[in-house]
Amino acid sequence: MQIEQCARLAMGLLVASVTPAFAEAENAAADIIVIGQNEAPITVVPRGLSVSLGDKEFEAINAVNVEDLMKYAPNFFVRKRFAGDDNAVVALRGANTIQSARTIVLVDGFVVSNFLGNRWDYPPKWNVVGPSEVRQFDLVYGPYAARYGGNSMGGVISVTTKSPEGTSAYATTQTMIMPFKEYGYDEVFQGYSVEAGASYKQADGPWRVRGGYRHFHNIGQSMTYHLLTPSSGTGVAVSGAFVDPRLAAPVFGGASPVDVTQDQGRLRIGYAAENGWDIEALGFVWKTRQILEDSRSFLRDGAGSPVYQGKVSLAGRTWNATGLNMSTTERLEYLAGLKLNGPLLGWDVATNLSHYWIPTQDARTSNDYLTGASQGKGTQTVQKNTGWWTGDVTLDRQSGRHKWGVGLNANVYEMAQDNFNTSNWRRATAPVFTSATYGKTSLWGLWVEDAYDLGGHFTLTGGVRYDRWRAFGGGIDKAVSGARLSSRYAHRHDEAISPKLSLQGRILGDVDVQISLGSAVRFPTVGELFQGRFDDVSRQIDPQSHDPNLRPEKSKDANLIVRRRFGQMQVTASLFYQGINDAIFSFSGLNQFGTVITSYKNIDKVRQYGVELIGEARNVLITGLDADANIAWIDARTVRNLVNRSAEGVKFPRIPTWRANGNIRYQIAEPVKLSLGWRYASTPNSDLFGLVRGDGYGFQSAYFTVDARASIDLNRNLQLNIGVDNIFNDKAYVAHPLPQRSFVVDLKAKI
Repeated sequence: MQIEQCARLAMGLLVASVTPAFAEAENAAADIIVIGQNEAPITVVPRGLSVSLGDKEFEAINAVNVEDLMKYAPNFFVRKRFAGDDNAVVALRGANTIQSARTIVLVDGFVVSNFLGNRWDYPPKWNVVGPSEVRQFDLVYGPYAARYGGNSMGGVISVTTKSPEGTSAYATTQTMIMPFKEYGYDEVFQGYSVEAGASYKQADGPWRVRGGYRHFHNIGQSMTYHLLTPSSGTGVAVSGAFVDPRLAAPVFGGASPVDVTQDQGRLRIGYAAENGWDIEALGFVWKTRQILEDSRSFLRDGAGSPVYQGKVSLAGRTWNATGLNMSTTERLEYLAGLKLNGPLLGWDVATNLSHYWIPTQDARTSNDYLTGASQGKGTQTVQKNTGWWTGDVTLDRQSGRHKWGVGLNANVYEMAQDNFNTSNWRRATAPVFTSATYGKTSLWGLWVEDAYDLGGHFTLTGGVRYDRWRAFGGGIDKAVSGARLSSRYAHRHDEAISPKLSLQGRILGDVDVQISLGSAVRFPTVGELFQGRFDDVSRQIDPQSHDPNLRPEKSKDANLIVRRRFGQMQVTASLFYQGINDAIFSFSGLNQFGTVITSYKNIDKVRQYGVELIGEARNVLITGLDADANIAWIDARTVRNLVNRSAEGVKFPRIPTWRANGNIRYQIAEPVKLSLGWRYASTPNSDLFGLVRGDGYGFQSAYFTVDARASIDLNRNLQLNIGVDNIFNDKAYVAHPLPQRSFVVDLKAKI
């Protein structure tokens, strides 16, 4: 509680004292309100709160993975549990860290959002680009542009990579070190990465090419601690368990630290024709391997030997030690994309088509610790035919005071997964089929917008979007009495119309304002629809295990933004509201057979509103000192839940009341730059009913981290960077432990 109060006071004083603003924006158009860098135009439509980040911001960040480059953005959080975590879900405003389907993420215009599900394990595919390749990060909060589908309910994030300029090459080597201490762990975890690439652009010709490769390896801390469960009878007398008053039972062990290796390759080829048309192709491959074979037990018997599982006697009670196991996962992923842009009959035309697919994903897990150590029985999960296609056509045209936009976009998402029992978990020996799940969704949308110049620095933009959605090909197979049985889900389709309206302009000479209204409809994903349980008795999908009539989420949104300049300083205030009918949320409970079932259900109404105060300043007090600071207050609650009214009026889970991020940068000499950053959030609820709150393992906790970085230009081509994240070693959790104090050193070279 003291940390929370101190953090609130510190953030409030900082914002009040700096009152910063967007520098050098006098020449920006009055109807564009963008927070951050202005060296390059924003790549997404800036309606609602819009943030653009570039090299100045990136140079002040200890970026191990590409999503780190956004860590100080306003009212923003990425659920990144360790360096190399491929389950890094974005949280913008009141879209929490298990609502991954509420944010659209693009890389060079291609969709990398994983809309196969809506959960912590369906994050965007950040690793299609390495940190050294990024030119710009653009974020837009909320669904205020008709160009983007209902998955923009939380926002849109666009990553733009560097374009070839002449002939150049770059290389970056990096090491990460994290001392970690929690329960029975007291050790140092380390990792490294090597990234390199080259680009070429013809001086007097149409061709350009850029390629890059990154190898990454890290061992991250254990993600899961295991608690003893009450039992009866007698057990082996043990010691060594950790009694944590924040938890319901003693902690007896931890899952293996995460040993992750990733290899990424990327190739981008472009051709610029003399008639103004430009074509570009992108290819990407990503191979990852995770090994969790070092599970730990803190229990020791009378002889001092570790006890990994079974009944144990501790503090006069009998407990059961269970849950430790071993696993490995291998995955291969590809992205192929094609873009074509140019003029046609007075219109500016932009088209793209991309395919992201996962030809190989093989996860192998032992049944328990002893079978893992002895190469015994286990399970294998194999994904096949998993991925998505996306396409987009956009036409823009200026006609007098009108700026028209018309477009069509579409996607198809498909997932299939088979499960097996194996006699040797590591080698997947003698696999015996047990179950399978599969399904598809498709969505196509048609939109039109008109930005009308009202004169006097005001622009009124109206738009409307039509979407048509299908869910089909879904089912569950299961082995029953030696036979493979199938049960199919009914096909579904739906449609929606989403209007948008935005007024932007300048008042009182130097105050910019923007009022944006919009609605959005987010249709269910494959993972939300086709995730039921096969009932062995009825030999059909258990109707209690899923909702065949799951309704789409429907939001109504509003955002008021006011921005004022004060010389080289600028302050932006943002007030926002979002009401969502039929919000989709995952529930757990017992079915009629006494089995715990987790399924997605609709919540009748959820709403959030809040205020964001954002400041930017350049050359504060002294030349070379820049500062960015932001603070946000959010009230997100369940308004109506007819199935269980005890959730009504309760703060929605995983959304803190307060967030504050910021960064201070100072160039103390021509070759030396220093920076200090911070991230803060108050304690949110961990469940829908507000019964689970805490600042320990298993909870969604508060966090307050302070980061520092020093950059030294050794010469024109070589730069050394030394950084520390979480200087004060704040221990925080998103159920799993977040990183503790971490050291990052990287050496960058370019020619």
